[in-house]
Amino acid sequence: MMRYKMTRKLRENLIGYSFIGIWIIGFGVFMLYPFLTSMIYSMSNVRILGTGIELNFVWLENFRVIFQREEGFAFVEALVSFLRELVFQVPIIIVFSVMIAVLLNQPIKGRGIFRSIFFLPVVISSGPVINELVSQGAGGASFMESYSYIRIIQDTLNPNLAGPIVAIFSEIIIIFWFSGVQILIFLSGLQKIDRQIYEAARIDGAGAWESFWKITLPSLSSLIFVNIIYTIVLLATFSENAVIVSIKSNMFNINTGYGVASAMAWVYFAVVMGIVALTALAFRPKRWRGER
Repeated sequence: MMRYKMTRKLRENLIGYSFIGIWIIGFGVFMLYPFLTSMIYSMSNVRILGTGIELNFVWLENFRVIFQREEGFAFVEALVSFLRELVFQVPIIIVFSVMIAVLLNQPIKGRGIFRSIFFLPVVISSGPVINELVSQGAGGASFMESYSYIRIIQDTLNPNLAGPIVAIFSEIIIIFWFSGVQILIFLSGLQKIDRQIYEAARIDGAGAWESFWKITLPSLSSLIFVNIIYTIVLLATFSENAVIVSIKSNMFNINTGYGVASAMAWVYFAVVMGIVALTALAFRPKRWRGER
């Protein structure tokens, strides 16, 4: 009887495929049909009738509406504003997550309680909750306004640069709320670093600052990439995102409807995927670059 000996590489590949296979099956069962339907809608004039949905193919006309007619200008403006805010928000969330993860990794009492506190917003940070916090003024740093720092920023910087910065300070607490999962991911990475490396560095005269930059941060480089991608997708898919709100409003607009809204969704999807691709290129492993 012949026995097939599975190589280690094949075994590791099968394990990887078994993990992503769950997502692929879920995508095929639950998301593939609406995914293709939205693509058809984006190239059609969609009319909701009492007997069903009527489609008239207009090909790229819906995309022209976005960039050439007044109905699409609000969407484009919201998209540009989102991209500007993303440039500032993602680094803040990543830096904050690393700082909190390093602190929570210290041998202090009640670490489990503090970890639960920082992860709690992930459970309750739904769109309505966030809106209620912002409407009550609990989302920003009030001391920035009380000491006129906001006005100084607006008077000093260019409006295109001052706008996103002011928006960040006005919702800084909300931004930190999006850091729960990232903190846990960094914590898992920190706990896998061999403590003997720090001991050897301490013997060689390295201080805490040098150990952080030469040991901790390089060890977290792959997790930083994962968290950047996760944060981009998290912010892009947040239900109260201005771009998503604009798409929803156009769905029920008489002048646009489902067709133009679907086209907007596809433009937004392409932009976000482009950002993710650029991030992947910037953080790609050395072996992908042909370096040794």
